[in-house]
Amino acid sequence: MPLIPWRSAAFHHRRRCQSAAAPPFLSRTDRAIDMLADYSPSAAAAAASAAFFPRRRSLLVCFLLLLFLSLYWLILYGAKVESSLEASGSSRYSEKYRLENVLKDAAMKDRTVILTTLNEAWAAPNSILDLFLESFRIGDGTRRLLKHLVIVALDKKAFLRCVAVHTYCVALTTEGVDFSAEAYFMTPDYLKMMWRRIDFLRSILEMGYNFIFTDADILWFRNPFPRFFEDADFQIACDHFLGDPYDIQNRPNGGFNFVKSNNRTIQFYKFWYSSQAMYPGYHDQDTLNFIKFDPFITDIGLKMRFLDTTYFGGLCEPSKDLSQVCTMHANCCFGLDSKLNDLRMMLEDWKDFMSLTPRLKRSLNLSWRVPDKCSLEALIQYGSPVNNDRWYGSPANNVRL
Repeated sequence: MPLIPWRSAAFHHRRRCQSAAAPPFLSRTDRAIDMLADYSPSAAAAAASAAFFPRRRSLLVCFLLLLFLSLYWLILYGAKVESSLEASGSSRYSEKYRLENVLKDAAMKDRTVILTTLNEAWAAPNSILDLFLESFRIGDGTRRLLKHLVIVALDKKAFLRCVAVHTYCVALTTEGVDFSAEAYFMTPDYLKMMWRRIDFLRSILEMGYNFIFTDADILWFRNPFPRFFEDADFQIACDHFLGDPYDIQNRPNGGFNFVKSNNRTIQFYKFWYSSQAMYPGYHDQDTLNFIKFDPFITDIGLKMRFLDTTYFGGLCEPSKDLSQVCTMHANCCFGLDSKLNDLRMMLEDWKDFMSLTPRLKRSLNLSWRVPDKCSLEALIQYGSPVNNDRWYGSPANNVRL
């Protein structure tokens, strides 16, 4: 006969009270658990846990849903904040690279800056820009000039590349014109690029800054300032130098010039830019060769000087003395690959020269190995509209790229 647990009178009284006090909505499961607790507390706890599991799952689902909604809201809010910060950062970024601010930071005490322009093709890694900057770093007294160099980028990729490798960069874009690709000599894009540059340089003068403009395919080996004329308003390098810096028959090259800001130079640059209408199809350098004879130059009192190729040489007419050369230009050269080849050779020749002792530098008659792939003959078919008397004939027919 099974044993029935002994129950006291107090127990029966408590059960009757519990039953009477039990809420009418108490489920059968709850009552069973309550009764089980009288016999085995541990069994009752296990049963209660099993019974409560569906309710815990519902609570967990609600919690996860609430968490998801909270995270979604935070993501949306974060994106809005990030967008706001990005706009603020973009504003600060634009302010940093505004032309006025860059010129102010880069200028020398006398408000002189060094300017160059380039596009994506020339700014790409291992291209013209890298060789240009390297020449400043390995030149004799030229490294310190880098803090005065402002690179003017003609397209977005050139600007981003500039920002990655140099301190002072500005963007100069022309609406409706893409300057990013290599602009071949005398093509429409090349002409637009050259004339856009003249107009930009005029604006620099109007802002009160003197400038050295240098093409990026010019390597700087020495500080050029000691070789400039103190009394000149406008002084320019030459493809061919006739021996007299005052002789307007010299063949100037627009890729390198030193210009002081004053009323005379501002008027001159305005006249130069407007003259493209009188000589359609010619680039800025050809046009300069026309207008340098114009009485307007004398009327405004512009003091123009031509720089000796002994100090400011190029592939058209290389400087002959590495002990005196300041700059070397990859002019008289068609095509980016040819330029890169000859520029690299120039840097190698300079490094070899600088590795010599002072005595050997004086005694050895070293010269450039260039031009190598660059040559004047390669440019003849790509020349200006007038090709007669190609080199020493009409002053409009010199060559530069």
